[in-house]
Amino acid sequence: MELKGKTILITGGASGIGLEAAKQFSEIGAKVIITGRNQQRLDLAKRQYPNLTVIKSDVSVAEDAQELFDKVSQLGGIDILYNNAGVGSPPINLSVPNEKHLENAAYEMEINYLGVIRLNNIFLNMLQSRKEAAIINTTSILSYVPSLVEATYSASKTALAFYTKSLREHLRISNSKVKIFELLPPVVDTEMTAARTDKKITTEELVKGLINGLKKDQFTIRIGDAKLVYYLNRFFPKLTFGLVNPKNQEQILKQNSKHESI
Repeated sequence: MELKGKTILITGGASGIGLEAAKQFSEIGAKVIITGRNQQRLDLAKRQYPNLTVIKSDVSVAEDAQELFDKVSQLGGIDILYNNAGVGSPPINLSVPNEKHLENAAYEMEINYLGVIRLNNIFLNMLQSRKEAAIINTTSILSYVPSLVEATYSASKTALAFYTKSLREHLRISNSKVKIFELLPPVVDTEMTAARTDKKITTEELVKGLINGLKKDQFTIRIGDAKLVYYLNRFFPKLTFGLVNPKNQEQILKQNSKHESI
């Protein structure tokens, strides 16, 4: 896929992976629009990279999504929709009855899964009208193997992974020109993973891998350990589950269960 000259909308683009993606896409000649819920972060991103167009919007709010579409339309539309926005809740022990389980799951599912479908539905006709267009959905290494301490997050990303594969096939059957890419990151060094001590890759490394995959029309883009987990899980699922869920995670769950029981 040719990226130079394309207009790309990046959700969750004011920090972390999204901001790094905005930087790298801009450097290769794309026009970049970023959106997010935090106006201060959007303003800071604009100061760092003046060529960016910033629009405050929350993917979990239907009215925001429609307003975003209207503003993007006024700017001339987009060629690529990069669904990068994602959230994760603190580790929680599902064996302890707690209303937080449902709250966390609803919060993650609304942004990580339903928010993606909402934007795809709104922007698909616009993308269909372009000569070359794409949707990028960010799933996770945890869509292959669930994390015990991120159970509902894993579930939201698994739902998105299945939807992404189905959407790609639906568009192929209907002879659509819109390309559907799935980005599968391992653990990335961002604000959301700051408390984690396991192996991480940088946002710069992740986005370089994404851009390389897009240029090659590699529709499933596995970065770093996501490749290893994919192949290991096919042949050694029990071993892979243990690698994703080391013994120290059991201690985290036990500690959390004490707090949840109070």
